[in-house]
This record gives sequence, C-alpha cells and structure tokens, in this order.
Amino acid sequence: MKQYKLTDWLPTTKKEIELRGWEELDVILFSGDAYVDHPSFGAAVIGRILEAEGLRIALVPQPNWRDDLRDFKKLGRPRLFFGITAGCMDSMVNRYTANKRLRSNDAYTPDGRTDMRPEYPSIIYTQILKQLFPDVPVILGGIEASMRRLTHYDYWQDRLRPSILVDSGADILVYGMGEKPIIELARRIAPGTSASNLLPRIADVPQVAYLSHHTQPLQDDIWLYSHEECLQDKKKQASNFRHIEEESNKYAACRILQQTGERTVVVNPPYPPMTEEELDYSYDLPYTRLPHPKYKGKRIPAYDMIKFSVNIHRGCFGGCAFCTISAHQGKFIVSRSKESILREVKAIMELPDFKGYLSDLGGPSANMYRMKGYRTDLCKKCKRPSCIHPAICPNLNTDHRALLDIYRSVDALPGIKKSFIGSGVRYDLLLHHSKDEQINKAAQEYTRQLIVNHVSGRLKVAPEHTSERVLHIMRKPSFSLFKSFKNIFDRINRESGLNQQLIPYFISSHPGCHEEDMAELAAITKQLDFHLEQVQDFTPTPMTVSTETWYTGFHPYTLEPVFSAKTQREKLAQRQFFFWYKTEERRNIINELRRLKRPDLIDKLYGKGKR
Repeated sequence: MKQYKLTDWLPTTKKEIELRGWEELDVILFSGDAYVDHPSFGAAVIGRILEAEGLRIALVPQPNWRDDLRDFKKLGRPRLFFGITAGCMDSMVNRYTANKRLRSNDAYTPDGRTDMRPEYPSIIYTQILKQLFPDVPVILGGIEASMRRLTHYDYWQDRLRPSILVDSGADILVYGMGEKPIIELARRIAPGTSASNLLPRIADVPQVAYLSHHTQPLQDDIWLYSHEECLQDKKKQASNFRHIEEESNKYAACRILQQTGERTVVVNPPYPPMTEEELDYSYDLPYTRLPHPKYKGKRIPAYDMIKFSVNIHRGCFGGCAFCTISAHQGKFIVSRSKESILREVKAIMELPDFKGYLSDLGGPSANMYRMKGYRTDLCKKCKRPSCIHPAICPNLNTDHRALLDIYRSVDALPGIKKSFIGSGVRYDLLLHHSKDEQINKAAQEYTRQLIVNHVSGRLKVAPEHTSERVLHIMRKPSFSLFKSFKNIFDRINRESGLNQQLIPYFISSHPGCHEEDMAELAAITKQLDFHLEQVQDFTPTPMTVSTETWYTGFHPYTLEPVFSAKTQREKLAQRQFFFWYKTEERRNIINELRRLKRPDLIDKLYGKGKR
C-alpha cells in the first residue's frame, strides 16, 4: 500500500503552499465540491492537467461565501487566472428534487452536509472574486457553466436566463470536458494579463465562450435568435436549441453567436474528439485517488460510490432527449487503451480498504467502448444527435469484442475477485442484428458474460417508458426490445442457476406523456411482474431537448406543439401510477381511471371486482 505525504495533493492552504516552497501561484481553482484527488472529479483533473504543464496550482474546495470572504483572499492573486467550477453536478439539481424540495444530503460534501455550497456557485464565486480582484481573469468550467453557456430555461426560477457569462461576470467559459481548452488558455494568457485585455489573446481558442461588444462575423457562423427575442417568443427559443444541439454533436462544428443586450455571446466550435493517447494522459496523471487529508474521519458519499470504479471511455451516441451527456462530452466515443485501464485497476488494488471487488467498469453507457463509424468520413459530415435513434446507423460498428477483452483482462488480474458493471447497459445495442455474424456472436457472448459474471444481484437498465409515442420523443428504443432483453435475462438466469433481478428505470411527466400513458405503463409493468422502485419525475435541466420542449411547448426539431404535465396536480397524477401496488394509492388510482374512462385498466391492475 502506497504511503502519501500532504504534498501529494494539490495545495489547499497557505501552509501547504509553503510546504512546497512556493512563493506565488499561477492558477487558483475554486470548487463547489469537496476535494477528492480522483479522475472522476473535474477540479482534480483540471488541477492535475495544469500541474503537468509545469504550473503552480492550488485548489480551494467549498469556500465560505457567507463570512468575511477569507477563503477567497487567503491565497492571494494568481499570476494567470482564477478557475471556477460549481462541481460535478449542476448545483440546483444537486440541491433540489424534481418537486423543488430540498434534498436531505449533498453527495459531494463531507458527511453529506447540505450547507457547504450556495445556489449557483459559478455565479456567486465569480462575483466575489471580481469584487476582490477585478482585474484578474476568471474562467468558468464544469457542468453547471457548460450547460448554461447560452440562453437557457431555469426550472428552479421558472424563467429564461441569459448565458451564465452575463449573470456571473466571468471572462471566459470552457464548455465540455476541459483539458484541451484549459491547457491552451494557460499557454495564451501571459502573467499579469488584465481581464480587460484578455479577449484578443483567446478569441480563437476552441471550446470556449465569451462576451464581445464587437464581433467580426465569419462565413459559417450561426446566429441564434437573441436572448430578448426568446423572452418574447418561446418558439424562437425552441428553434435555437436545434442548432445548439446539432453543433454540439458535429465533428466539425460552426461558431454560434447570440445577441444578449448590447453584447454578443460567442461560442467557439469544440476541439475534435480527444485521441486515445490524450485520454490516457489525462487518466494517468498522478492522482492519489483519495480525498484530501483534511477530511479525515468524514465520509464523502460520492467518493464512496466511485472509489472502486473505472471509467473506460467518454462520450455517448445515445442522444437521449433528457440527457446532458452529449451536450457536454459529445456523441463520439473516445476510449482509453487497455494498458491505461489496467494501470488504474492496479492503482485501485493498492487502496487500503479494497477487498477485490470493482464496483464498475463503465462510462456514460456501459457498452459503447471502442464503438465508432466504419467510415469516419461519413461521421464527420453527420449532425444526427443520436447514432442509434430512430434506428441504429448502418455505419456504426457495434462490436463488443474489445469490451469483452477488457473484462477478461481485468478479471484475470491476481487480487480481482469480481468486476461489476454499474453503468447503464444499452440493450438495444445487444439486440441489434449486424450483417457481420461475428459481431452478433460477440453481442450474445457479452450478454451472457454480463449477466453471469458482472451483475451484483441486480442489473439496472433504463427503458424509461412503455408508450411508443413517448419513447420516440425521449429518443429511446421500443419497449418491445426491453421485453426481449428481459426474456434473455430470465433465460440465462435459469440456465445458470442464478436468482438475479432486472431493475428498470422509468420517468413520469416527460414531455408528451399523459396520465393515460402512465396508467398503461402500470398495467404493462404489472403484467411483467415488476413492482417499480427506480422511478423519477422528469426534471427540466438546462440544455436538453426535453427541457426546451417542456418549457416552450414546442419540439425543437419539428416546432410542433407537445403537451407537458406542469402543475403539481398533473405531476402527482402521473407519478401515482408507478405505485399501483400500494394500498394507500389504490382508491385514488381507481377514481382517476374512472375519470379517464379506462375501466379496462382497473381490471388489469386490480381485477374485475374492483371497478
């Protein structure tokens, strides 16, 4: 077991800086999360990637914004810039449920405390730093800033808000996975550069956004409707989002501009997808993989969830309408080398409480490792947000053999007793019939290996709904595929003498979903012998097709009207059908089905005697 010194972490205090013999810092990072030195925590990744550039980096986790602001002053002024992230989650998703109730714990805070970060840390932290050090550049990053880079609907304030650059006063916003843009910015920003003189140095850096008073239009620029026009016309906001999503998922995207007041938000195209070597480099940095020693004796729930897991790729080509992954990571899969993955597994095996069990070998989706187009020239022209909806692209290579090799290589390591797959499995990829019979055999072998060797009693999958119409809006496959997968799951369990459960996830109140759809979902899942547990109300989060549809009432791609349940009564009426089997819900459900004139569903749920 490796023994670490305090200086093996990025410094967080003046004392830790002195231990390194530093007299000044190049970059100071502020994070809404506790500091866990692990590649799953964005602030640690950015800190380590800048450190590898030879820069002196410090990280201030969860600064106190309520007192005399000493946490913002204690490390002084950096030579280059301040970097800010709200954390691994949007702060409002982290703080509130879909019904806008306060959550009882914060998974990214020691002991789950809920009072260690403000709402919208990206805005609050920036405003404080601009008040204290007005001339020092401030760069925003992380999921909260990334998803709010243009005009967006904010569910918690129930209003359309401009780019977070406007509300925060930050100078630059890095969107998506930030290693490449942050390195380029650090190289471009000379020591002592004033925020007011920053723009000429960084205006052409890919994957950044900024505010400009004078923008020189380029030939391929996409001009969105202005923020003010979107405030007046929801259909214009819906229309904007189609361009935003398409450019997020193109190999070679266009620059996006949006007038906001007297300034223009400029969003530069993203970098091309990282190479395998670049991704390995990021994961191979000298992380301790442990929380900072300051948290000794305290539990950080999010760390407990991931400390024995390995992320083997980035990106997701699923394009689910309610998901932010493609808008943040993109649809192109970037996979780590087997050597890099095995190095990380061996590092996990050195952790003091590792007992031989890996909790996950996965990614945004469990089974997209190494998958890409046969002809990359076609992929570079494509702007489809999903490679598998409404049907699996014939150019997509769905071969699971490389992933099977990873599983076998990891499981062959001395000291590994079992590796579980905790990430969501795309069963539509497993059931896809390829023209290549070897790929079909690999999918069948993967399915068997997954169920027999990599499930910890319960396999979670996400059909999300049973209605074909709602599933089409969600960009999810037909529910008939879930039924097929369930039959395979049950058969393999019987053949292997296992007694494992299939746990499906479902969403209520998604755009396009009516009460009747939920009632039919209840009847169908009852017939399949499910008592649902993994359920949730749809939560509108910034920068998803579903959120824009929910807010505007129009689908961004067709501009056709779409119904959404919005009131508390409408949402509860849908949600209750998840729990048809609970005695306390029975009377309300029967009354509601009578109102809907669906006595047939009463019969299916409760028997003919209950009408």
